[in-house]
Amino acid sequence: MYADNAKAAARAPLTVPRLRQMKADRERIAALTAYDASFARALEAAGVDLVLVGDSLGMVVQGKASTIPVTVDEIVYHTACVAAGMQTPLLVADMPFQSYATPDRALDAAARMLAEGGASMVKLEGAGALLDSIRFLSERDIPVCAHLGLTPQSVLRLGGYKVQGREAAAAERLRADARAVQDAGADLLVLECVPSALAAQVTDELAIPTIGIGAGPGCDGQILVLHDMLGINSGHRRPRFVRDFLADGGSIAGALEAYVRAVKSGEFPTAEHGYQ
Repeated sequence: MYADNAKAAARAPLTVPRLRQMKADRERIAALTAYDASFARALEAAGVDLVLVGDSLGMVVQGKASTIPVTVDEIVYHTACVAAGMQTPLLVADMPFQSYATPDRALDAAARMLAEGGASMVKLEGAGALLDSIRFLSERDIPVCAHLGLTPQSVLRLGGYKVQGREAAAAERLRADARAVQDAGADLLVLECVPSALAAQVTDELAIPTIGIGAGPGCDGQILVLHDMLGINSGHRRPRFVRDFLADGGSIAGALEAYVRAVKSGEFPTAEHGYQ
């Protein structure tokens, strides 16, 4: 582990421009969530490129039924914990439910995540009326990761955690939203639970990188919730796009290394982890 940490320290920190270069070079981006300093160190040692302090902490850490109750204070706290444990991965902080409903609210929350939490980017869900918030942040030099497809903060409106974009009209709307968030200034796009062919099409159409979760192998990178890829029972149904890497790796360090290798080589995800 000490050797791995020394190797991680020798790597240059991942930057937003480097993300675009990775897409251009067809170098796959390996991303995971984390919520504390100890796991942050382990992810860095394994070679993870991007770490998201997800509002998924509401479900896997706090035991809640959804991500909706998570607060800005909680994200800032966990982001600071993760930042204390690593130096080279790009650190992204999730913006909680309604914290970016208006541009001014988005700026207040995002500024705290960067200044207090140590994040290098913030992530928000949706397009439409929220494009103003993306544009407002981008114009003020705050990198933004957009999130389309299944947006967990919209679970009450969506009626559950369901695949998005299967019908032709919904697929075209998602493609239009993807172009719109890019035009508004987003530097990265997460695609969650969309048909694999649609995710690949969106990826090809955009200049910014895409990170898939349940979106098939055609994205520029992949992300999973840390607890899911370690096979930890969080009290929620395990999605089909998850693979238990702890069973493969034999240890937490081995699981993380196996995940990075599988993403980088294109071995994960396979067709069985995606949707039609």
